[in-house]
Amino acid sequence: MKGLRLGQAAEIQRTFSAADVAAYRVLSGDASLHFATDSGPAQVPGPLLGGLISHLLGTRLPGRGTNWLKQRYHFPQAAPLDEPITARVEIVRLRPEKMLVNLRTTCTVNAGDLVCEGEALVLVVDLVDQDTEQEAPMI
Repeated sequence: MKGLRLGQAAEIQRTFSAADVAAYRVLSGDASLHFATDSGPAQVPGPLLGGLISHLLGTRLPGRGTNWLKQRYHFPQAAPLDEPITARVEIVRLRPEKMLVNLRTTCTVNAGDLVCEGEALVLVVDLVDQDTEQEAPMI
């Protein structure tokens, strides 16, 4: 299935700053969330964590041409600003008859503290062959 296999994974690391959150607020119109309050420090908005997952799906695994069909997220704790966040996608199911791939998605901080977890479903019928930069033939 275009070189994809169970257990295959990709990661990226990013640190979000207060300026990143401010830019997100402007772009999204979200004026009410994610800034420091009396109850605690500012945190990274969930959609920015989702953006890391989207980046991995579209550029690394499965890669260019991936059609993102569905995503489920759960946020067990807040992702703090100014700390490295590691986003990871891992193939957990391949359905070659439908050209579908299920991936476990996670974002962690510190020594593996989970701040986001979920699962993505993608269609890989239009996946681009990474070696030749042309569309891979359909199976």
